Amino acid sequence: MKAPMSAQLVQIVVQPGQALRRGEPLLVLEAMKMEHELVAPADGVVAELLFAAGESVREGEVLLRLRPGAALEPGPAAAVLQQAEAERVELAAWRARQALTLDTARPEAIAKRHALGLRSARENVEDLCDPGSFVEYGALAFAAQTRRRDADELRAQTPADGMVCGIGRVGGSETVVLAYDATVLAGTQGFRNHQKTDRMLEIALRRRLPVVLFAEGGGGRPGDTDMPIVAGLHVPTFASFARLAGQVPLVGIAAGRCFAGNAALLACCDLIVATRGSNIGMGGPAMVEGGGLGVYPPEAIGPAEVQAGNGVVDLLVEDEAAAVRAVQQFLGMKVTVAGWQAADQPPLRDAIPANRLRAYEIRPLVARLVDEGSLLELRTAWGAAVLTFLARIEGRPVALLASNCAVNGGAIDAAAATKAADWMARCEAMGLPLVSLVDTPGFMVGPEAEALGQVRASGGLFRAAARMTQPIVAVVLRRAYGLGAMALAGGSLHAPLASLAWPGAEFGAMGLEGAVRLGYRKELAALPEGPQRQALFDQLLARQVDDGRAVRMAEMLEIDAVIDPADTRAVLARLLAA
Repeated sequence: MKAPMSAQLVQIVVQPGQALRRGEPLLVLEAMKMEHELVAPADGVVAELLFAAGESVREGEVLLRLRPGAALEPGPAAAVLQQAEAERVELAAWRARQALTLDTARPEAIAKRHALGLRSARENVEDLCDPGSFVEYGALAFAAQTRRRDADELRAQTPADGMVCGIGRVGGSETVVLAYDATVLAGTQGFRNHQKTDRMLEIALRRRLPVVLFAEGGGGRPGDTDMPIVAGLHVPTFASFARLAGQVPLVGIAAGRCFAGNAALLACCDLIVATRGSNIGMGGPAMVEGGGLGVYPPEAIGPAEVQAGNGVVDLLVEDEAAAVRAVQQFLGMKVTVAGWQAADQPPLRDAIPANRLRAYEIRPLVARLVDEGSLLELRTAWGAAVLTFLARIEGRPVALLASNCAVNGGAIDAAAATKAADWMARCEAMGLPLVSLVDTPGFMVGPEAEALGQVRASGGLFRAAARMTQPIVAVVLRRAYGLGAMALAGGSLHAPLASLAWPGAEFGAMGLEGAVRLGYRKELAALPEGPQRQALFDQLLARQVDDGRAVRMAEMLEIDAVIDPADTRAVLARLLAA
């Protein structure tokens, strides 16, 4: 046996005359602080040792000689060096430490969580991610409070420092997941908690990964002591999270109580899903009381129904399981799928009443137009003069914006304009084409509307439309009057990839009835009030309707085509495929 390198002989395991089996250890060399074990290349007997322990050897020098001999049972030296099959000490220690991070280590805390009808952070993450795909980051962290509490106590009671985070696949797509753990120090944001979040946000930005945030708990944690920080207002977490907006999808889920810093992160999300029992506010009860604003229970601050009504919450669901399903559907809108099904389309021909003044429900029309089971409506209760949906058409993801004549006759008030503008911005960020289904008398007008900021909101809708680079397809279902119709179509009827209309659609610079009253005021006033004046009004209105009908608009090239309502889905599919 020759030395494979220049080294020091640090241990001789065998003695001359000792019988060996192939693979049994002979001696140990040390070079560059690393030990190298030499083993017997075959069964045999140690014939001669040429060096003693502690001596230096050079590469190629003969260290010992073996001679053929009968194989015996392993000798005592081999038994000493042979590794037992029992688990190594460091692996066992790690398993014990890792076990402290699991829900099973804190049965009482998890039982209290379940008693509230809520799931643990780890249960939510497991449900969200594809099975076996989640890789956790920073699981061994604990609260930075060793100046006031025992470290072993902190390891046991503050696992992961209240933040379960990592990378998993959601519907096959790699996703960064952040889940505040409300069972750990009330879900507050601690020092290491922030460090973990910042690490994950940096990865999300670098790799352009979507982010799903389970936001529950309070804001900053005042009890951390193991760092030289006074107020912590320099932490980059909030700026880093906001910087991701428009670059990757940001999705937030609120269940339970979500206040202060957690709410600030939630507010930056493209999609906010909340359970009905949740509360969301920029300050919790302690902060409200500390500001001298009164004493309130947590349930009184930002209940989910209120936040859905004012547009903070995009989607209100029953529980966390439903929230996870909605998020999976939302994130799944990044890819085209096969195997779609659609309802029969001819009923669309009668989806709108023949009476041009009769209101109707738009949601069944939209559901028939898109792939079955793909429709997801967002911000249902806010700005309801326009409705916003995600769906698929022939498997292809698409966003929809639809006038809702059941509210304000479809007139676009400040809330609806803000909602539509925000929806266009989201479509741009998500890279989704937009189908705009138009049936509106225009922007809402009047003293009450203007008191709510109608002017700025209307301008915001035009600005958002002008920034759109994703294709828009406008389909005028019935009425397209004035500036509001232009804004919903992307700023102009020539702004979309295609401006389409159903045969019964009407167009005008303003509402046709109002146009007659204003344009023919003198003629109408010249007749006595009664049947004669009404007859003239009806005659003039019929002329306006005829002049503004869809076929006339197409003849003058103000729109691109008039289509059979039953062909709408097929036409949209062809346009979107291009």
